[in-house]
Amino acid sequence: MSTEATPADETTPAAERTAAGKTTPTAGTWAALRPLVLRLHFYAGLLIAPFLVVAATTGLLYVFSPQLEQLVYDHELHVPASPHHVPVDDQLAAAREALPGASVMSIRPAPTPTDTTQVLFAAPDLPESFQRTAFIDPHTAEVRGVLDTYGSGQALPLRAWIDNLHRGLHLGDFGRLYSELAASWLWVVVLGGLLLWFRRRRATRRSLVVPAPAATGRKRLLSWHGALGTWIALGLLFLSATGLTWSNYAGANVTALRGALSWETPTVSASAVAPEHQGHHGHGGHGAHTGVDVGPERVLRAAEAQGLTGPVEITPPSHGGAYVVQQIQRHWPTQQDSAAVDPATGQVVETVRFADWPLMAKLARWGVDAHMGLLFGVVNQIVLAGLVVALLTAIALGYRMWWTRRPAGSFGAPVARGAWRQVPLRVLLPLGAVTLVVAFFLPLLGISLLAFLVLDTALGRWRAARS
Repeated sequence: MSTEATPADETTPAAERTAAGKTTPTAGTWAALRPLVLRLHFYAGLLIAPFLVVAATTGLLYVFSPQLEQLVYDHELHVPASPHHVPVDDQLAAAREALPGASVMSIRPAPTPTDTTQVLFAAPDLPESFQRTAFIDPHTAEVRGVLDTYGSGQALPLRAWIDNLHRGLHLGDFGRLYSELAASWLWVVVLGGLLLWFRRRRATRRSLVVPAPAATGRKRLLSWHGALGTWIALGLLFLSATGLTWSNYAGANVTALRGALSWETPTVSASAVAPEHQGHHGHGGHGAHTGVDVGPERVLRAAEAQGLTGPVEITPPSHGGAYVVQQIQRHWPTQQDSAAVDPATGQVVETVRFADWPLMAKLARWGVDAHMGLLFGVVNQIVLAGLVVALLTAIALGYRMWWTRRPAGSFGAPVARGAWRQVPLRVLLPLGAVTLVVAFFLPLLGISLLAFLVLDTALGRWRAARS
């Protein structure tokens, strides 16, 4: 993110500038476009950077929250290993006793002998996406604790607090506007900065990615800012794209687009049960016992026989449907197979393999997991942490450049206005059309851009009237 204060600099060819920052009639398209890109990059970086700083620092805190979670909630999550195993049916019964009258949402059997089984209950008294979870010793059926958990990742209270801080500053849907605004503008800042950096005249290509050791002052700051931005550009574009999938408004458009292009995540049908068996469910949490139900223990064994090993989640049948067993291991290699099991017979009636998912659905899964630091474990976390630290450094360098170029007694130097007038019509019209499409797809970007244009125009007229 370069916050250069004027469209001209020492390395810009003279044919591409005048003293006022305007292009000559013979200048090329880039010479005319450069002041506009510079102005956009300057103001986007200057105004959006505070949101990026908040998103980056809270994201850095979230990256290592799984390890903190394991330490803080060791009693609820872990048990001593034992050869004795209590059937999942009995573990479920113990959880029901701990939360009488609550409706069971799903069961996550202990994946290893030192883990607890997690039984998730609906909690109408909690905010959306929260549930109440009982942690059961799989060897004794002892209830190790009951905690409120969040989301499909089963975030315990500490990680849930950090997650919601990063997502919306604990301000509900209004707070989520900040993170969507940051993600909507991040890719614009990155691409604008790359365009400015790569189009600069330089003696060697090496200076694109290696800071100039002999440079001093603002040139040194720019050298570090540009080289660092080049190294982290792909990572920032990735964070911007994946972050938008969680947003309120752009996220809804992403979901609609995936639906229109048949890129949704495939799932098994919870109603995939033989007609003569419909209406039979006894151990599920969505209805009363009306007939034969083989129970979650036998359902788990049937799913394991189909290769659904590792951490899984069992969703009880609802309204005469089937049990759904879904793998929930999101590390590499990703395990996301699912199966529907007839509650009356314990037979697997349908399976969906992760290998058969559409490519875009796989990419979406991997993208979200990599954004959260889950896909490659600790390596993923270290890469994200390095990316966040580099982004914060680039922002600090950008602000420093802006400050060093300020006129005496002023609060920084702005970029000259009117850059768009220098862009040829053949370029300006397509650029405007693309901007409208992007603004429609990313509403917060469009609204904030429009607000900036209105404010900028008003300030320009006010200054003109004063002078």
